[in-house]
Amino acid sequence: MDLTARLATLDARWGRHVPAVMGILNCTPDSFSDGGLFFSRRAAVEHARRMVEGGADIIDVGGESTRPGAQPVPPQEEIRRVVPVLRELRERFPALLLSVDTSKAVVAAKALEVGTDIVNDVTAARDPGMLPVVARAGAIIILMHMRGTPGTMQRETSYTDVVAEVHAFLRDRAQAAAAAGIDAAHIWLDPGIGFGKDDAGNLALLASLVDLGAIGYPVVVGPSRKSFIGRLTGAAPNDRLAGTLAALHPALRVPRAVVRVHEPHAARQYLEIAAAIAGAGR
Repeated sequence: MDLTARLATLDARWGRHVPAVMGILNCTPDSFSDGGLFFSRRAAVEHARRMVEGGADIIDVGGESTRPGAQPVPPQEEIRRVVPVLRELRERFPALLLSVDTSKAVVAAKALEVGTDIVNDVTAARDPGMLPVVARAGAIIILMHMRGTPGTMQRETSYTDVVAEVHAFLRDRAQAAAAAGIDAAHIWLDPGIGFGKDDAGNLALLASLVDLGAIGYPVVVGPSRKSFIGRLTGAAPNDRLAGTLAALHPALRVPRAVVRVHEPHAARQYLEIAAAIAGAGR
């Protein structure tokens, strides 16, 4: 089964005005809410299976934490963490869209070799080798806005106009991806909720998500368990499901949206019912 066939599931969701659901699979010892839980290949694959059964359209596998203050992981260690998991998931779930969460072209290349469909790059392809690697593979690239690195991104969170600046940055990176030979339908944009933004900036970007979609590319949004939910509600990271679902609501207004979440079952149920209610009112 090729990428076009796997994308048919997303096209069906989008045709019903329902965002697609990407399940987060952190194969790391230090991610902010689930570090160490899925560090072994067996635990990671089993968790992916549960997320697929719960309604995930995409599984996003990461081997390097991008939480605030996180330190980089050497490429070979990142490859060791994610490639065996991606290989086994491709064998078990041939129709499933697979994503690798990496900012390193060498890691992306190894992941694409075992059948990965998507490269989710929190640096919007800052590595000069990234766009050519994705273009050669005919894969999808997710371009996310982030200032600095995960280790430094929360030191400077002020903007003159956060929405205008983030959207302009993503528009420019999309043009660079297209110039590198990546098909327009394979360029997805992510405003980077929680990455170098304060609470007001995160809320403004969520409120303007439909405007990001108007640029013309699918939109990915990942508010799941983020710190701004905790600051607004006082909830601990593993008690932020309700806040996460509320933050997904703007995605319902975007024609082609993907929500990146820790709990796909709850997100799928919420989005299906919310979309059905919106449709009944049209």
